[in-house]
Amino acid sequence: MSDQETVRAEALRLVTARFPQALGAMLGGSAAQGRATPASDLDVAVLLPDSDSSRREVIRHDGRLAELFLNSVADIPEFFAGDRARRRGTVLFIYAEGLPLTDPHGHLARTRDRARAVLAAGPPALTPAEREHGRYVLTCYMDDLVDTPPADRYEQLSIADHTLREATHLLTAHHGAWTGIGKWLPRRLLSADPERGKSLLDGHLAVAEHADPEPLATAVEQVLDLLGGPLREGYSQRWST
Repeated sequence: MSDQETVRAEALRLVTARFPQALGAMLGGSAAQGRATPASDLDVAVLLPDSDSSRREVIRHDGRLAELFLNSVADIPEFFAGDRARRRGTVLFIYAEGLPLTDPHGHLARTRDRARAVLAAGPPALTPAEREHGRYVLTCYMDDLVDTPPADRYEQLSIADHTLREATHLLTAHHGAWTGIGKWLPRRLLSADPERGKSLLDGHLAVAEHADPEPLATAVEQVLDLLGGPLREGYSQRWST
């Protein structure tokens, strides 16, 4: 039995033991892609009857951590809509690209088809206000990054992290692609734009390893050029009331 099959069998035992009422379950994340390590947690999406409540739980089963995404069948459309609005699609990707564990009545197959349709449609485009706000925020981060003395390493590293996240958000949105956080940030970024994405990641690495902000600032300018250039004076935003 391969490592992936072993993890899949482990996830199925978890679902069977904890959720005998499950109408379907899917294994996602690194485990579903064959990239799990012995310390990796299990990302498991479980479909529940409508009498159950939708929630997120973290448990330990047979010594391994498991992050559970629990949804009633009726809640799935609204939940997928929320995932799409965030442009991240965590649970969407589990259902669309994961490994099926159990599907006794066909609910999982239908949910998987719905998830794939939502992913294929892509995340919503940035509104004009979101686009301008993103340009302004990323310009501010870029300016702060260049202006921060290399000796102020705590500040420099913090600014570099925020710069990479904001640039990733804008670049993936520009391409109509999904974004991510944590280890999924570089994966989604490189998938959306291999050339500019690598420049951003290499620039971030240059800050971390050499306290050199210039490569990241240059990569950010390339992203801003796609969106209309840096935005400083002239920016205006209405306060929410």
